[in-house]
Amino acid sequence: MSITDDDRPQKKPNHEIGMDLSMISADELKSRIDLLKAEISRIEAEMARKASGRLAAENLFKS
Repeated sequence: MSITDDDRPQKKPNHEIGMDLSMISADELKSRIDLLKAEISRIEAEMARKASGRLAAENLFKS
């Protein structure tokens, strides 16, 4: 059984801050915006989780 390009997992687009965007299509730019918004949400959720843990630890050691 041979593997074709269609069978291979699609590589997620790489995005580097400050990269040249002039050669990227409008659809690809929208895709990157969606990707970056999802990453921001993921980072914010992790920050909230860490802040919650820190607050719990501070409350535990207060007395």
